[in-house]
Amino acid sequence: MLVDHHVLVTGATSGIGRSCARAFAAAGANLTVTGRRGERLAELAAELDGAVRTLTFDVTDRDATLAALADVPAPDVLVNNAGLASGLDPVQSGSFADWDAMLQTNVSGLLTVTRALLPKMVDRGRGHVINIGSIAGHEVYPGGAVYCASKHAVDALTKGLRLDLLGTGVKVSTVDPGMVETEFSTVRFHGDADRAARVYDGMDPLTPDDIAEAVVWVADRPRHVQVAEVVILAGAQASATQVHRRS
Repeated sequence: MLVDHHVLVTGATSGIGRSCARAFAAAGANLTVTGRRGERLAELAAELDGAVRTLTFDVTDRDATLAALADVPAPDVLVNNAGLASGLDPVQSGSFADWDAMLQTNVSGLLTVTRALLPKMVDRGRGHVINIGSIAGHEVYPGGAVYCASKHAVDALTKGLRLDLLGTGVKVSTVDPGMVETEFSTVRFHGDADRAARVYDGMDPLTPDDIAEAVVWVADRPRHVQVAEVVILAGAQASATQVHRRS
């Protein structure tokens, strides 16, 4: 069903976004991939089969985002993947810069991309918005108040979009991963690779490909089927913070 569909993936330079691009390309889709690092987008486009368009911009820059997406046709599937965590401090000692980065990327950036493309999807009478949320959109953990707030916002926006789009032919879904080994923890800990690696000590985390497989499955349902929410945890994970680790 996805052959020749137009799929746009934000944050496609690494991790889940890159895996989603590869999985959709393998399913026969035509891709638009976006991200902040143009050289990585070019490398990704070179390895994929089919038509691939690359757009380099930062979703936190509203003007640049709107300009980049102005002439992009309505996608059949929009994967709002661009997002990050920054810092793991309690609110009383948290960094304003970390908070701004998370809220501007995870919430405002997602809204800007969606607002730019959604009217085209509504005008055409079909489409599918798939937001990449998180288990952090369902739970809150120490040191994660602002990141969790941003992902709770994604959950609320997903539900609100589904209400706003009722009757338009545009579907809305969220795929919410638990522990996935990507650059996520390295970014959260500001480049501290050793601390990032310890997050996954003694357990087998999810891979970006695991999440991409689910995203493609959600997108590939028949038109009359709308998967509202998928939560995916690692086998050793029972909640955001409860993880069984091998001794």
